[in-house]
Amino acid sequence: MADQVFWDDVEEGTKLPEVVKNPTTQQLVKYAGASGDYYQIHYDQGFAKNNDLDDVILHGALKNAFLGHLVTKWMGPDGDLKRLACQYRGMDIPGTPVTAKGVVTKKYQEQGANLVDCDIWLENEKGEKTTPGSATIALPTR
Repeated sequence: MADQVFWDDVEEGTKLPEVVKNPTTQQLVKYAGASGDYYQIHYDQGFAKNNDLDDVILHGALKNAFLGHLVTKWMGPDGDLKRLACQYRGMDIPGTPVTAKGVVTKKYQEQGANLVDCDIWLENEKGEKTTPGSATIALPTR
């Protein structure tokens, strides 16, 4: 279980602990079944190559889920994820680790809630941001 993060202790510039994911083709097949996204570029290498891709690629929504894991793992059990968004700017392939990273960009109070905004992203092994995003989290106070 994650430790609880409190609004009082967070500052702008606070880095979220990185989460490394090692997606596999088996995970992509399982995700296709769970999500209903059976587009062949996610599990059929021949189909992917016939569509000008080097290999099968991760589902965009799976990459968004990796970012959600980053944020929810950091915020702790009493945090409340208010908003999660991302853009798909690069392709990631199974068998290659991706690292979820984030930083607090704003700390504020609004309508009685203690909020933080974060920039979040996935990086490939080359350090390229393939999936930039943002999140807003409500945190408890001490």
